[in-house]
Amino acid sequence: MRKKERFEKVIEWFKSNMPVAETELHYTNPYELLVAVILSAQCTDKRVNMVVPELLNRFPTPEKMGEAESDEVFEYIRSISYPNNKAKHLVGMARKLVADFNGVIPSTVEELVTLPGVGRKTANVIASVVFNKPALAVDTHVFRVAARIGLSVKSKTPLETEKQLVAFIPDELIPIAHHWLILHGRYVCVARSPKCGACGLQNCCSYYQKGIKSHTV
Repeated sequence: MRKKERFEKVIEWFKSNMPVAETELHYTNPYELLVAVILSAQCTDKRVNMVVPELLNRFPTPEKMGEAESDEVFEYIRSISYPNNKAKHLVGMARKLVADFNGVIPSTVEELVTLPGVGRKTANVIASVVFNKPALAVDTHVFRVAARIGLSVKSKTPLETEKQLVAFIPDELIPIAHHWLILHGRYVCVARSPKCGACGLQNCCSYYQKGIKSHTV
């Protein structure tokens, strides 16, 4: 199957079967989402959603977060993975946000990555979710699912995968495609023992097709 055809089939399936797909992180404004995404690195959304309400109740704005010391923030996120580093990142992010952007979350990936704790993946999440820009964040789920299905080929880095995906996904669908792939990887195409029997992408999945061939040889 040619790559263009594979993308078309995958996109059509998701459009029909997952017309609504969005982040599972809880937030009410861009600042809250940025805090949640920073905390979500190598941590489950469920755990982040448990921790964030109390944290944001204490530090509801970038100004309040920027006035804190990382030790104080640490006490609220100690159950999150890598709490020491993330506490420092949150305080640093808030201070730079206030100093350089008047406390307003910037809309471009280039500006977002200047904030402490914000790498390309986090910046793409904010750009796409908040500002509906054609930015596609590649986390472990997206990286794995794209490779298994055959949407990315011989990709060794998240950036390589990102470039291959955005080359074939229409700009207007890139924000939701990010969530399609994440949710599919989280609940169906899981890391160990993917649920191929319950997957609707069997007819266009490279991983599944290779599995069939290996059992018929």
